[in-house]
Amino acid sequence: MTKTKDIRITICLECTECVQRETDERSRGISRYTTRKNRRNTPTRLELKKYRPYCYKNTIHKELKK
Repeated sequence: MTKTKDIRITICLECTECVQRETDERSRGISRYTTRKNRRNTPTRLELKKYRPYCYKNTIHKELKK
């Protein structure tokens, strides 16, 4: 039996620099990562620096709303 309010939850992180441009450039995609966090230790939204394979550099990824 699982608890309804688990302490560790699965979250999705999305790149902040992935902005769809309306120019003729081809869309490279959106960088997303899935991870787990502890609700008690980090009640606020996570911001982590992760690798973005589309532009070959590290960017800030923020937690998505549910």
